[in-house]
Amino acid sequence: MRRRIASLLGLAAVALLTVYAWQRMVPPPAPEVPLEVPLPGRADRVVIDKAARELRLYAEGRVLRRYRVALGGNPAGPKREEGDRRTPEGTYRIDAANPNSAYHLSLRISYPNAADRAAARARGVSPGGDIMIHGLPNRYASLGAGHRLYDWTNGCIAVTNAEMDEIWRLVAVGTPVEINP
Repeated sequence: MRRRIASLLGLAAVALLTVYAWQRMVPPPAPEVPLEVPLPGRADRVVIDKAARELRLYAEGRVLRRYRVALGGNPAGPKREEGDRRTPEGTYRIDAANPNSAYHLSLRISYPNAADRAAARARGVSPGGDIMIHGLPNRYASLGAGHRLYDWTNGCIAVTNAEMDEIWRLVAVGTPVEINP
């Protein structure tokens, strides 16, 4: 009996230390920026900074909202070809909205643009496509902000489902998107 209790206490200590270490690995959340444009005001520009793992919505030149993001599983450098798991870099637009996404909700980015297609053609590869700003996979919604521990997408920009609900309301099809290294 004593061995069993000691074993359970040891497992509990390991679990607590693991949770403590995991929490120390999670980067601090981006500071909350008050909504400066009243709802249903819309963002007029989306900027994603890959190095900072941050998506910002702008309205009339002012930051409307900031979100921490996860990127493609191979985030360094621009997307060069289909399957490279990189998030593109460049200037695009939101060209479609999918309310029935397997990732809660999704907004499609107009990647590849003409320059991306030409560069891929010159290398003899497909540039890929279907790059989205999206929420979490429907069966993993409970991960919440924990999804940001790793860059896990195939090149998309991922936020929590609650954040995606807000982005969905604030970003219209046609909104310019800038993705920086």
